[in-house]
Amino acid sequence: MPLRPGRCYSKLDTMPYTRKEYIKGVPQPKLTRYDFGNPSGNFQCIVELYALEDGLVRSNALDAARMIANKEMESIGQQNYHLKVNKYPHHVLRENKMLAMAGADRLQEGMRLSFGKPIGTAAIVNKGDVILYIRCDPSVVELAKKALKKAAYKISVKTRIRVISNSS
Repeated sequence: MPLRPGRCYSKLDTMPYTRKEYIKGVPQPKLTRYDFGNPSGNFQCIVELYALEDGLVRSNALDAARMIANKEMESIGQQNYHLKVNKYPHHVLRENKMLAMAGADRLQEGMRLSFGKPIGTAAIVNKGDVILYIRCDPSVVELAKKALKKAAYKISVKTRIRVISNSS
């Protein structure tokens, strides 16, 4: 069965939080690394991608956003920026799988015991939370804004880009 679209899990009220002791076999998030580029570099500007609304962002969407932003920024070299994914996908998404074929009514239970099986993880994002940020020099701020704009297309909540300048 293919992966459901992100809109099925984008709202916070779709699934209540459940302790992980009750869920058997929590899947690993698709994201494995959260820092890219040069984390110890001294950069003057921070370009942030922040959320305008509350919602859930699935781990594969975070990974896709990270990949496109990192690919865009690699053109200036690994030592000239620092990209960080700020959200960790810890919320477990569950699905009560239903069969949709002839004779399926004899094979499933309907809503009885409909806790659902874990199908993935998602990050809980609140209004104003920074999802991704890129630290860079002022000369490449436009490239960082372009990279985060492309990354925003992969994320299911409405976002904005903000530039913070550290002139110290």
